[in-house]
Amino acid sequence: MAKARKKARRTRAGKDAIALLKADHRQVEQWFGQFDKARDDSRKQELATTICNALKVHTSIEEEVFYPAFFAATEDRDLHHEAIIEHDGAKKLIAEIEAAGPDDEFFDARVTVLSEMIKHHVKEEEQPGGMFAEARKSKLDLVALGEQLAARTAELEGEMGAALAPAVRKGRNGGMRVERH
Repeated sequence: MAKARKKARRTRAGKDAIALLKADHRQVEQWFGQFDKARDDSRKQELATTICNALKVHTSIEEEVFYPAFFAATEDRDLHHEAIIEHDGAKKLIAEIEAAGPDDEFFDARVTVLSEMIKHHVKEEEQPGGMFAEARKSKLDLVALGEQLAARTAELEGEMGAALAPAVRKGRNGGMRVERH
């Protein structure tokens, strides 16, 4: 576990908070794309598990580290509260996906709707005037915040352990990536 934390800090070191969060967004988008193309139930299950685990880590680091710092720096209640509510909706759907499986007739639909929810959420965070743009305009130390995000990510991934391996490994950009089979 200590090795994983050290490696995560090394690969993610120096990246600002927004770069780290965007890297996670791009990775999850790739996994959703792979899910859409998957035909094998075991591959769909693997990807759904990977997506759900990655989103659980991502929502946790945003809610525990990024969002409180953003709110303190900007006092933008609307952006902050909307992001929290969007996370709540995603968490409910993640729980339903985790409780089901590819044999459930609504499994693919749930993953598709989760994908659409996440795309909407990412667009709102990344657009001009969105949370990331407002964070950049604020007095936030985004590099220090990035270090906090990376450390918390490593902790959560360490706690999840087997749930993330072997399908998920750290990518070169500091984000997570799925291993190809």
